[in-house]
Amino acid sequence: MKLSKNPNREEELSLIDDLLERSVAEVLPSKEALKEVLLSGKKLRIYIGTDATGTSLHLGHATNYIILEKFRKLGHKVIFLIGDFTARIGDPTDKEAVRKQLTRADVKRNVGTWIKQIAPVINIKDRKNPVKIAYNHDWLSKLDFEDVIGLASNFTVQQMLERDMFERRMNEEKPIYLHEFFYPLMQGYDSVALDVDIEMCGNDQKFNALAGRTLQRKLNNREKFVFITTLLVNPVTGEKMMSKSLGTGVFLDESATDMFGKIMAQADENIPQLFVDCTYVPMNEIKAIKDDLEKERVNPRDIKIRLAKEIVAIYHSWAEAEKAAEEFESVFRNKELPSDIEEISMAADSMTATDFLVFSGLSSSKSDARRLIEQGGMKVDGKKVSAFDEVIEIIDGLVVQAGKRRFIKIKRS
Repeated sequence: MKLSKNPNREEELSLIDDLLERSVAEVLPSKEALKEVLLSGKKLRIYIGTDATGTSLHLGHATNYIILEKFRKLGHKVIFLIGDFTARIGDPTDKEAVRKQLTRADVKRNVGTWIKQIAPVINIKDRKNPVKIAYNHDWLSKLDFEDVIGLASNFTVQQMLERDMFERRMNEEKPIYLHEFFYPLMQGYDSVALDVDIEMCGNDQKFNALAGRTLQRKLNNREKFVFITTLLVNPVTGEKMMSKSLGTGVFLDESATDMFGKIMAQADENIPQLFVDCTYVPMNEIKAIKDDLEKERVNPRDIKIRLAKEIVAIYHSWAEAEKAAEEFESVFRNKELPSDIEEISMAADSMTATDFLVFSGLSSSKSDARRLIEQGGMKVDGKKVSAFDEVIEIIDGLVVQAGKRRFIKIKRS
């Protein structure tokens, strides 16, 4: 639901209902308590913290910024916190082993493109109510050992060990490093330093956000709401929809064509939640779409095409979304080649299929190349390659396909 620049009271009430219904897994202490405060007209300070562990954001991240924009347009103060200090500690969330610690230079480099990526869904530079961008290095780096001991005194070791990731590692006799206990303390202190009313996070950060609620109550003598958003998870398999390792991530800095193709590759059962969390389609429409899908009144593929257009249009434009849809139809339904194929120069006369995939960048390693060939994902001028050591004759104009969406054309050099 998009909102006008100057929402009237009716729009505000509608947006508040939308905030508490859409993409929300849980609100602590309760949705009812938060709604009461929102209806009172009190202006709140709300933040979301993100550790810059990569250069690209995906649709799951974007859901949070769509929600933040709704708060911002209601006049609340929104803070986008970059965890340039906490990223260097390494939060074990979603990992069964300790995460690699990053340098501050790593973090600064990673965050370079983020603002551009989320600009389509949140007006960061609005003059009347701009988004505040903060870095937790500014206060966490100033804490001395006495301060850290003081923060730690608010929690017990038993409380820390209740975290599911730590509990699983203990059961599997895997190490838990002492510095990992500091992460909840540091993230919790962010709430105190920013003196916020609300922290927004995914369910994987609930433990850390509740640590912040404890510290905000003890150190600033005030309550903090924890607004937990839904994670994009396949309802059948339980796997994350946005997973780089599974090859299912849809990233915000991708081209319209790639974004469209990756959305079309999502499982049919993911369609309803992607509409809810990643588009502005009204909830009553989404409920009707879900009902149609469940009762098999529509072809899921047709609904997925609409979903892909809605999402691509947000990050590119409707014109590019339509073009991407046409390209998709041309390439995948009619088995035609894309209109714009990347060209690479090659001087070799011939190369094995495995070496070709690695040299051209179509595969990241020889094992990745062999896996692609085993799965029947490599084609040369439309002919499937079936052997790792099959010799590819390098000729001008040769078209090689890797997977469903990647094509290159050879230019002899």
